[in-house]
Amino acid sequence: MELQFYNTRTGTREVLTPIDKTNVRLYVCGPTVYDRAHIGNARPAVVFDLLFRLLRLQYGVDHVQYVRNITDIDDKINARAAAMRQRDGQQEELLSVIRRITDETTRWYHDDMAAMNVLSPTTEPRATECIPEMVSMIESLIIKGHAYEADGHVLFSVESYANYGSLAGRNVEEMIAGARVEQAPFKRNAMDFVLWKPSSEDLPGWESPWGRGRPGWHIECSAMSLKWFGESFDIHGGGIDLAFPHHENEAAQSLCAHPNSEFAKMWMHNGLLLVEGKKMAKSLGNFVTVKDLIDRGVDGGTIRLTLLSTHYRQPLDWTERKLAEMGALLRRWRRLSEGVTATGPPHSSVVEALADDLNTPKAISALHAIAKEEDKMAFKASVEFLGLSLSSKPIANREDVKKIIETMLFARVQARQRREFDEADAIREKLRVAGVEIKDHSNGSEWRLADDFNFNTLVRASEEKW
Repeated sequence: MELQFYNTRTGTREVLTPIDKTNVRLYVCGPTVYDRAHIGNARPAVVFDLLFRLLRLQYGVDHVQYVRNITDIDDKINARAAAMRQRDGQQEELLSVIRRITDETTRWYHDDMAAMNVLSPTTEPRATECIPEMVSMIESLIIKGHAYEADGHVLFSVESYANYGSLAGRNVEEMIAGARVEQAPFKRNAMDFVLWKPSSEDLPGWESPWGRGRPGWHIECSAMSLKWFGESFDIHGGGIDLAFPHHENEAAQSLCAHPNSEFAKMWMHNGLLLVEGKKMAKSLGNFVTVKDLIDRGVDGGTIRLTLLSTHYRQPLDWTERKLAEMGALLRRWRRLSEGVTATGPPHSSVVEALADDLNTPKAISALHAIAKEEDKMAFKASVEFLGLSLSSKPIANREDVKKIIETMLFARVQARQRREFDEADAIREKLRVAGVEIKDHSNGSEWRLADDFNFNTLVRASEEKW
């Protein structure tokens, strides 16, 4: 079966023709880890997780690589760390606070993704692990005349690349008019963007030919995709808000560094997310995180189905009504699948819908038809192929679950005996996030599994330091 997807770069639907069918490569921009993942962050994670599942079905599990990066160098991270350090009396070194924030937020992100049954990517590199590759690419761009050093910075020269703007479909004049660009005096052109910038001693920094500093945001993904995929790969994904300037800049610097490459053959972008018809913003009081929903008792499957209910390229209006409808639908699907063992492939009509530019509304309609046909095995296999668990209980062996939970509860008892109540509370919170409800009694504790129990989250919690 042919897979057809809309390519942002060409503005047309194209048949996916992998560079190497035995090594299909998908790169997606991952989170900047400084705060909780909101539902706008969750949409690309779920969309490209579904694409990952489809590619694995088409080409084989062992023949698809999926890289989703972690951005752990960012001014927002630095600002949050500085605020935390100021609040706590500036006792802890800023770099230590930064690492604590990025480690903790990365764990939060993994927990939220696991709650929505998002598969782990094949590789998940952190930007801080790839500084040498970034420096090397910047050096190459300077040598080729596409970048220049100025006032401790290195900048990409937009005028050196004739096709700049081709991904977003804009010319330079339109981009200058429509973008907020930094009018720094050291720039040759207002659209030139930073590849490397200097760092003061209290900020993260690495030695480079241009002095101690840190990379600009755009160079990160170019260097990481090169490291794991080489000069050319099959699909680059992300939200449409990244198409310009982030992906435009990625493409420009990568194609200039490797002029005989294609970089990404196909670009796929999911649409924006609104909340009750408005742009999501903390100032409007409509900022919704995945954890907010889980804390309200919304299970991860309902969040996932709501995100898939609208075609990925269209804007998604997240409403309480839609969330309730998708929750009711998923509960109905669970009732239809009770006692059914799904061992076969998903129904062909569902796969055909997804092969048609990830048409999830069409796939959901196909599921309604399959349910009426009462082919329960194909129905359950198809729903689970969408990444929707039809069981509110763990897939893992009950004894494994019991052993992990009781080990964590024993550690909690020991922490309380040592009067380390923060640690005891942290263990209880980890269990709660995994969907394990604890009820304390005078002579001990008892536990039960909530409907949103997630075994992967429990395992990850058991491996962490509390």
